[in-house]
Amino acid sequence: MGLLVVGSIALDSVETPFDKTDNALGGSSTYISLSASYFSGPVYLVGVVGDDFQEEHIELLEDHNINLEGLQKIEGGRTFRWGGKYHYDLNVRDTLFTDLGVFEKFDPVIPEKLRKCSFVVLGNIQPDLQTKVLDQIVKPKFVVCDTMNLWIENQKEDLLKVLKRVNVLIINDSEARLLSQEPNLIKAAHKIREMGPQYLIIKKGEHGALLFGEEGTFSAPAYPMENIYDPTGAGDSFAGGFTGYLLKTGDVTFENLKRAVVYGSALASFCVEKFSTKGLEDLSYFAIHDRFMEFHNLSMFDTDE
Repeated sequence: MGLLVVGSIALDSVETPFDKTDNALGGSSTYISLSASYFSGPVYLVGVVGDDFQEEHIELLEDHNINLEGLQKIEGGRTFRWGGKYHYDLNVRDTLFTDLGVFEKFDPVIPEKLRKCSFVVLGNIQPDLQTKVLDQIVKPKFVVCDTMNLWIENQKEDLLKVLKRVNVLIINDSEARLLSQEPNLIKAAHKIREMGPQYLIIKKGEHGALLFGEEGTFSAPAYPMENIYDPTGAGDSFAGGFTGYLLKTGDVTFENLKRAVVYGSALASFCVEKFSTKGLEDLSYFAIHDRFMEFHNLSMFDTDE
């Protein structure tokens, strides 16, 4: 039954060379859930917010068929807030502030009826919390996991325990090198897959994404964007589109994972076109499929053989 998403919910203040926004909807589980909602529902979101979390955000999520039964709202608490400033090279950003608020003591409790979800996405939260989530799930069919440099550097042993229990790990190229202690991404992928995950996806930003499995390696192109306004949430949007497509098809073969990677890339490309979640709020499945086909056409060519 359905897709379970566990991660952060935030209010972001973001500045880029082009514009800025304050207290905008953000957080890993938010981007994941919105992206996945276009493929198959319902999506079940588990997270925590304070009483400053606006009703319009609740309505937006519910309008996308995102079930909020697992959302904890702490009276008297403040929602997790993050502020960042991007440079002209949008791969470089400075964190201006982090106010964990109620997220600091987040204790993910999965409602009983959600513990049989067949697909699970573990957003970028502490590895011990990811383990706690998995301990509550009954025989999931497919588990997708995200992590970050902070956990690799400071909680690696806990992270390694998580990796033995997931089907897919999604990380970027710098995180892959850090986790594997290997500068070459092909060698890094082999080392990381030996840590447990059946499949590994390495995101390379404007250079696309790589999928590694026992069946081989797949390279997906990046969409050539003329306008990138806010890269925040792109990786989480990728994870949501990727997993949402797998849930919709029910097919977790390597060939279908290739298609899922491209759908994930398509959702990420929509995300960065506007600030916050605005690029994900008013899409249609047909628009997403059209962009999927544009990705397909980018890498098609004829041989002269």
